[in-house]
Amino acid sequence: MPLLSVSRDGPITTLTIDRADTMNPLGAPGDGEEFRTACDAINRDMEVRCVILTGAGRAFSAGGDVKAMRDKTGTFGGSTPAISDGYRDNIHQMLRALYGLRVPVIAAVNGPAIGLGCDVACLADIRIASEKAKFGVTFLKLGIIPGDGGTWILPRVIGDARAAELFFTGDVIDAATALDWGLVSRVVAPDDLLSQASALAHKVAAMPPHSLRQAKMLLRQGRELSYDSALEMAANTQAMMHTTRDHAEGIAALLEKRTPTFKGQ
Repeated sequence: MPLLSVSRDGPITTLTIDRADTMNPLGAPGDGEEFRTACDAINRDMEVRCVILTGAGRAFSAGGDVKAMRDKTGTFGGSTPAISDGYRDNIHQMLRALYGLRVPVIAAVNGPAIGLGCDVACLADIRIASEKAKFGVTFLKLGIIPGDGGTWILPRVIGDARAAELFFTGDVIDAATALDWGLVSRVVAPDDLLSQASALAHKVAAMPPHSLRQAKMLLRQGRELSYDSALEMAANTQAMMHTTRDHAEGIAALLEKRTPTFKGQ
Protein backbone atom coordinates (compact mmCIF):
# COMPACT_ATOMS: atom_id res chain seq x y z
CA MET A 1 0.00 0.00 0.00
CA PRO A 2 1.56 3.36 -1.01
CA LEU A 3 2.62 5.60 1.86
CA LEU A 4 2.82 9.14 0.51
CA SER A 5 0.41 11.43 -1.27
CA VAL A 6 2.32 14.24 -2.99
CA SER A 7 0.75 17.55 -4.02
CA ARG A 8 2.10 20.86 -5.28
CA ASP A 9 1.07 24.48 -4.74
CA GLY A 10 3.53 26.65 -6.65
CA PRO A 11 6.84 26.49 -4.77
CA ILE A 12 5.36 24.35 -1.98
CA THR A 13 5.31 20.55 -2.05
CA THR A 14 3.10 18.77 0.49
CA LEU A 15 3.93 15.21 1.53
CA THR A 16 1.00 13.51 3.25
CA ILE A 17 1.46 10.24 5.11
CA ASP A 18 -1.63 8.59 3.72
CA ARG A 19 -2.73 5.46 5.54
CA ALA A 20 -5.53 7.13 7.41
CA ASP A 21 -7.52 3.96 8.12
CA THR A 22 -4.71 2.64 10.34
CA MET A 23 -3.41 5.95 11.75
CA ASN A 24 -0.61 6.22 9.20
CA PRO A 25 1.83 3.53 10.38
CA LEU A 26 5.38 3.62 9.02
CA GLY A 27 7.96 1.00 8.17
CA ALA A 28 6.21 -1.25 5.68
CA PRO A 29 8.48 -2.69 2.98
CA GLY A 30 9.04 -0.02 0.34
CA ASP A 31 8.39 2.97 2.60
CA GLY A 32 12.04 3.94 2.58
CA GLU A 33 12.26 3.82 -1.20
CA GLU A 34 9.06 5.86 -1.55
CA PHE A 35 10.40 8.57 0.75
CA ARG A 36 13.77 8.54 -1.03
CA THR A 37 12.15 8.94 -4.45
CA ALA A 38 9.95 11.83 -3.32
CA CYS A 39 12.76 13.63 -1.50
CA ASP A 40 15.25 13.17 -4.35
CA ALA A 41 12.74 14.73 -6.75
CA ILE A 42 12.29 17.71 -4.43
CA ASN A 43 16.03 18.23 -4.09
CA ARG A 44 16.49 18.24 -7.86
CA ASP A 45 13.70 20.75 -8.44
CA MET A 46 14.90 24.30 -7.77
CA GLU A 47 11.32 25.52 -8.11
CA VAL A 48 10.48 23.81 -4.81
CA ARG A 49 11.33 26.12 -1.93
CA CYS A 50 9.51 24.57 1.04
CA VAL A 51 7.91 21.26 2.04
CA ILE A 52 4.91 20.64 4.28
CA LEU A 53 4.78 17.19 5.91
CA THR A 54 1.48 16.09 7.44
CA GLY A 55 -0.74 13.07 8.03
CA ALA A 56 -4.08 12.06 6.55
CA GLY A 57 -7.08 11.60 8.80
CA ARG A 58 -6.88 11.92 12.56
CA ALA A 59 -3.21 11.05 13.09
CA PHE A 60 0.14 12.36 11.95
CA SER A 61 1.60 8.88 12.41
CA ALA A 62 1.12 6.27 15.11
CA GLY A 63 4.67 5.05 14.40
CA GLY A 64 5.87 1.59 13.48
CA ASP A 65 3.23 -0.97 12.53
CA VAL A 66 2.58 -2.79 15.82
CA LYS A 67 0.58 -5.57 14.13
CA ALA A 68 3.53 -6.27 11.83
CA MET A 69 5.75 -6.43 14.93
CA ARG A 70 3.34 -8.88 16.56
CA ASP A 71 3.13 -11.05 13.48
CA LYS A 72 6.89 -10.79 12.75
CA THR A 73 6.27 -9.74 9.15
CA GLY A 74 7.83 -7.29 6.71
CA THR A 75 10.56 -5.12 8.17
CA PHE A 76 10.02 -6.68 11.60
CA GLY A 77 10.25 -10.32 10.54
CA GLY A 78 12.98 -12.91 10.18
CA SER A 79 16.26 -13.39 12.00
CA THR A 80 18.05 -10.77 14.07
CA PRO A 81 20.34 -9.85 11.13
CA ALA A 82 17.33 -9.64 8.82
CA ILE A 83 15.52 -7.24 11.15
CA SER A 84 18.68 -5.17 11.50
CA ASP A 85 18.95 -4.94 7.71
CA GLY A 86 15.28 -4.03 7.52
CA TYR A 87 15.90 -1.01 9.69
CA ARG A 88 19.00 0.01 7.74
CA ASP A 89 17.54 -0.54 4.27
CA ASN A 90 13.99 0.67 4.84
CA ILE A 91 13.28 2.72 7.97
CA HIS A 92 16.67 4.41 8.00
CA GLN A 93 16.38 5.14 4.28
CA MET A 94 13.11 6.94 4.97
CA LEU A 95 14.65 9.00 7.77
CA ARG A 96 17.83 9.78 5.84
CA ALA A 97 15.77 10.97 2.88
CA LEU A 98 13.74 13.34 5.05
CA TYR A 99 16.81 14.59 6.91
CA GLY A 100 18.54 15.11 3.57
CA LEU A 101 15.93 17.49 2.16
CA ARG A 102 17.73 20.68 1.17
CA VAL A 103 14.71 22.96 1.52
CA PRO A 104 12.97 23.88 4.78
CA VAL A 105 10.41 21.35 6.03
CA ILE A 106 7.35 22.29 8.08
CA ALA A 107 5.64 19.44 9.92
CA ALA A 108 1.93 20.16 10.29
CA VAL A 109 1.16 17.71 13.10
CA ASN A 110 -2.55 17.10 12.88
CA GLY A 111 -2.91 14.37 15.53
CA PRO A 112 -0.88 11.76 17.42
CA ALA A 113 2.79 11.55 16.47
CA ILE A 114 4.03 8.52 18.35
CA GLY A 115 7.31 6.59 18.31
CA LEU A 116 8.71 6.62 14.81
CA GLY A 117 6.01 9.17 13.92
CA CYS A 118 7.29 11.57 16.56
CA ASP A 119 10.87 11.20 15.36
CA VAL A 120 9.81 11.81 11.76
CA ALA A 121 8.08 15.03 12.85
CA CYS A 122 11.20 16.07 14.76
CA LEU A 123 13.30 15.85 11.59
CA ALA A 124 11.33 18.80 10.21
CA ASP A 125 12.85 22.25 10.63
CA ILE A 126 9.62 23.74 11.99
CA ARG A 127 6.67 22.02 13.68
CA ILE A 128 3.15 23.40 13.95
CA ALA A 129 0.68 21.39 16.01
CA SER A 130 -3.06 21.07 16.00
CA GLU A 131 -4.69 21.27 19.41
CA LYS A 132 -5.42 17.56 18.88
CA ALA A 133 -1.76 16.63 18.44
CA LYS A 134 0.02 14.37 20.90
CA PHE A 135 3.68 13.38 21.06
CA GLY A 136 5.36 10.36 22.56
CA VAL A 137 8.34 8.05 22.11
CA THR A 138 6.84 4.90 23.58
CA PHE A 139 9.40 2.35 22.38
CA LEU A 140 10.28 1.01 25.84
CA LYS A 141 6.61 0.21 26.51
CA LEU A 142 6.87 -2.27 23.63
CA GLY A 143 10.11 -3.75 24.94
CA ILE A 144 12.22 -2.15 22.21
CA ILE A 145 14.44 0.92 21.85
CA PRO A 146 14.33 3.80 19.34
CA GLY A 147 15.65 1.92 16.33
CA ASP A 148 15.19 4.99 14.16
CA GLY A 149 17.92 7.10 15.75
CA GLY A 150 15.44 8.88 17.97
CA THR A 151 17.96 9.13 20.81
CA TRP A 152 19.98 11.39 18.48
CA ILE A 153 16.99 13.31 17.09
CA LEU A 154 14.84 14.23 20.10
CA PRO A 155 17.52 15.67 22.45
CA ARG A 156 18.47 18.14 19.72
CA VAL A 157 14.89 19.43 19.75
CA ILE A 158 13.97 19.52 23.46
CA GLY A 159 17.23 18.88 25.32
CA ASP A 160 18.65 15.84 27.05
CA ALA A 161 16.61 15.88 30.26
CA ARG A 162 13.17 16.20 28.70
CA ALA A 163 14.04 13.71 25.95
CA ALA A 164 15.19 11.25 28.64
CA GLU A 165 11.95 11.77 30.54
CA LEU A 166 9.88 10.91 27.48
CA PHE A 167 12.05 7.92 26.50
CA PHE A 168 12.29 6.43 29.99
CA THR A 169 8.63 6.87 30.99
CA GLY A 170 6.90 6.36 27.65
CA ASP A 171 4.65 9.30 28.52
CA VAL A 172 2.62 11.00 25.82
CA ILE A 173 2.37 14.80 26.02
CA ASP A 174 -0.31 17.06 24.63
CA ALA A 175 0.14 19.97 22.24
CA ALA A 176 0.25 22.60 25.00
CA THR A 177 3.09 20.78 26.76
CA ALA A 178 4.89 20.30 23.44
CA LEU A 179 4.71 24.08 22.93
CA ASP A 180 6.02 24.76 26.43
CA TRP A 181 8.91 22.33 25.87
CA GLY A 182 9.85 23.83 22.49
CA LEU A 183 8.88 20.71 20.56
CA VAL A 184 6.55 22.84 18.41
CA SER A 185 6.61 26.55 17.63
CA ARG A 186 2.86 27.12 17.67
CA VAL A 187 -0.44 25.38 18.43
CA VAL A 188 -3.50 26.15 16.32
CA ALA A 189 -7.10 25.06 15.96
CA PRO A 190 -7.43 21.83 13.95
CA ASP A 191 -9.30 23.54 11.12
CA ASP A 192 -6.57 26.18 10.83
CA LEU A 193 -3.57 23.84 10.78
CA LEU A 194 -3.00 23.43 7.06
CA SER A 195 -3.87 27.03 6.20
CA GLN A 196 -1.36 28.31 8.77
CA ALA A 197 1.26 25.82 7.60
CA SER A 198 0.65 26.95 4.02
CA ALA A 199 0.90 30.63 4.93
CA LEU A 200 4.20 30.01 6.72
CA ALA A 201 5.49 27.87 3.84
CA HIS A 202 4.72 30.61 1.32
CA LYS A 203 6.48 33.14 3.52
CA VAL A 204 9.55 30.89 3.58
CA ALA A 205 9.26 30.26 -0.16
CA ALA A 206 9.43 33.99 -0.87
CA MET A 207 13.10 33.92 0.12
CA PRO A 208 15.84 33.51 -2.54
CA PRO A 209 16.10 29.76 -3.21
CA HIS A 210 19.89 29.41 -3.23
CA SER A 211 20.29 31.39 -0.02
CA LEU A 212 17.41 29.45 1.53
CA ARG A 213 19.05 26.08 0.86
CA GLN A 214 22.44 27.33 2.01
CA ALA A 215 20.94 28.77 5.21
CA LYS A 216 19.40 25.39 6.02
CA MET A 217 22.73 23.69 5.39
CA LEU A 218 24.58 26.14 7.67
CA LEU A 219 21.95 25.79 10.39
CA ARG A 220 22.27 22.01 10.22
CA GLN A 221 26.08 22.01 10.15
CA GLY A 222 26.23 24.50 12.99
CA ARG A 223 25.00 21.84 15.41
CA GLU A 224 28.17 19.83 14.96
CA LEU A 225 30.92 22.31 14.03
CA SER A 226 33.16 24.40 16.23
CA TYR A 227 32.49 28.13 16.10
CA ASP A 228 35.69 28.71 14.11
CA SER A 229 34.65 26.09 11.55
CA ALA A 230 31.16 27.58 11.34
CA LEU A 231 32.64 31.01 10.71
CA GLU A 232 34.86 29.68 7.93
CA MET A 233 31.94 27.90 6.26
CA ALA A 234 29.82 31.04 6.59
CA ALA A 235 32.51 33.21 4.99
CA ASN A 236 32.88 30.92 1.98
CA THR A 237 29.13 30.51 1.51
CA GLN A 238 28.48 34.22 1.94
CA ALA A 239 31.02 35.05 -0.75
CA MET A 240 29.06 32.95 -3.23
CA MET A 241 25.77 34.57 -2.22
CA HIS A 242 27.20 38.08 -2.79
CA THR A 243 27.69 37.27 -6.48
CA THR A 244 24.07 36.25 -7.16
CA ARG A 245 21.41 38.27 -8.93
CA ASP A 246 19.06 37.57 -6.04
CA HIS A 247 21.42 39.46 -3.72
CA ALA A 248 21.36 42.42 -6.09
CA GLU A 249 17.56 42.18 -6.24
CA GLY A 250 17.31 42.14 -2.46
CA ILE A 251 19.46 45.27 -2.16
CA ALA A 252 17.54 47.07 -4.91
CA ALA A 253 14.17 46.17 -3.38
CA LEU A 254 15.26 47.43 0.05
CA LEU A 255 16.50 50.75 -1.31
CA GLU A 256 13.46 51.15 -3.56
CA LYS A 257 11.11 50.20 -0.70
CA ARG A 258 9.38 47.42 -2.63
CA THR A 259 8.89 43.67 -2.25
CA PRO A 260 11.75 41.71 -3.83
CA THR A 261 11.19 39.07 -6.50
CA PHE A 262 13.76 36.32 -6.19
CA LYS A 263 14.36 34.02 -9.16
CA GLY A 264 17.09 31.70 -8.00
CA GLN A 265 19.78 33.41 -10.03
